[in-house]
Amino acid sequence: MTNITIYHNPNCGTSRNTLALIRHMGIEPTIIYYLEQPPSEETLRDLLRKMEFTPRQLLRTNVPPYLENKLDDLTLNDDVLIQAMLSHPILINRPIVVTDKGVRLCRPSEVFLQIAPLPLQVDFVKEDGELILAGGK
Repeated sequence: MTNITIYHNPNCGTSRNTLALIRHMGIEPTIIYYLEQPPSEETLRDLLRKMEFTPRQLLRTNVPPYLENKLDDLTLNDDVLIQAMLSHPILINRPIVVTDKGVRLCRPSEVFLQIAPLPLQVDFVKEDGELILAGGK
């Protein structure tokens, strides 16, 4: 069986679509509700490294803690941004999916197919009606 972990926010449409896509492929992932169970600093740094992202690339800018903590200051270093994300997990963009093939920020949800353990066999319809075609048709 395949081990897949999703850092999930059920209030996010992209996160819901990604989880539904994984399940559509017959896989039940480990779900981490990261707002309730934020990653440790070590885990967050590991995810960033595996995605080849800087903390700023993973940072959500459209939530109140972004401006409240003056995170728009481009002189802030990575450690400050990571600490802000750990203190306010809503600042972590999502969903992050981990498979044996890699780690991706799955925005849009079909980014998951880059690291899926098997190809999409049956077309998938997102919440908004957008179609993801099997086999890249």
